[in-house]
Amino acid sequence: MNAPATAAPFLPYGRQVIEDDDIEAVRQALTAPLLTTGPLVEAFEAELCDVTGAKEAVACANGTAALHLAARAVRLDRAQSAIVPAVTFVATANAVRYCGAEVVFADVDPATGLMTPQTLRDALRRAPSHTARAVFPVHLNGQSCDMAAIAGIAREWGAWVIEDACHAIGGAQTGGAAVGGCGHADLACFSFHPVKTVAMGEGGAITTNDPALAASMRRDRSHGLIREPNAAEPWAYELQEPGFNYRAPDILCALGLSQLKKLKRFTAARAALVAAYRTALADLAPLVQPVPDAGHGETAWHLFVVRIDFEAAGIARADLMRRLAEAGIGSQVHYIPVHRQPYYARRYPGADLPGADAYYARCLSLPLFASMTVDDVARVAAALKAALG
Repeated sequence: MNAPATAAPFLPYGRQVIEDDDIEAVRQALTAPLLTTGPLVEAFEAELCDVTGAKEAVACANGTAALHLAARAVRLDRAQSAIVPAVTFVATANAVRYCGAEVVFADVDPATGLMTPQTLRDALRRAPSHTARAVFPVHLNGQSCDMAAIAGIAREWGAWVIEDACHAIGGAQTGGAAVGGCGHADLACFSFHPVKTVAMGEGGAITTNDPALAASMRRDRSHGLIREPNAAEPWAYELQEPGFNYRAPDILCALGLSQLKKLKRFTAARAALVAAYRTALADLAPLVQPVPDAGHGETAWHLFVVRIDFEAAGIARADLMRRLAEAGIGSQVHYIPVHRQPYYARRYPGADLPGADAYYARCLSLPLFASMTVDDVARVAAALKAALG
């Protein structure tokens, strides 16, 4: 008698890839004298500088903390505003509000979800007069914005440039410079959440080429305390301004350090899967179309997003996601436009951002992680075709 067939494993939209050497790195960290604020934090920061080409890296608790530390470093305050694209995770806008500054939402390209030079200019013109202090371009799904153009516009307005690169570790911008090298930006922020290409469990970092900004963020991540050598009072420390407990422990930095060394392999695997997806889904066009290449450098894909004409397909997005889940395929929506969230809709009513609404209306994230296979891609494509009927 034949044994029953084993059900194929559920494919989530994203997950970490943890291997034996990662586990060993964490095990060794657990046996070290310092579990936090030890040598592995500095080692992780040094490796991140090597990966990005930045002069300074500041590790912290998570990507949200990275964005907040960056906003604090440029002294955003209640008299100022910052430009944030409407299609991003809420943390980008929240970091601005944590500082008391106002958010001005920029529209995005309806096909890629990226802030463009034109949508940035439009947002800057809508900002209260002379208040725009910072611009937060978001490298959505792993694709870079047109950073040379965006930075040029920001400089015209006297605004700092803070890249939200939480999706984009391992990518390169036009000209070949690594994302995070801050060739066009003052600071770049990263997340190492488990669904990202590099996982720390929770973790984040900021890169910069400005030592003063780095020193400010290092103080801020550890309560704002300043310690100077003092022979008479070796315990002495000073608090000039309150900070936060945003430190990243050595345990997590050990995992991050191990993962960073695999970055090229992970990004190459994701790129191959995206190419396989494009081939497998080609016959569903124009009903289903992958987000196009924005053309601003070499993408390190974090998410694989397709745009689906749900009206033409005759199915609601929620129903399609349920059918996929029944077939063992996870999916997600990235993101509900932030200006549509109740808090921001109340604070900034009447925002008209058609590009963001159009992107959101059709987007759906399909499984993408480095341990997937081309056979997994074929399975996802078959399930999507079946679910669409």
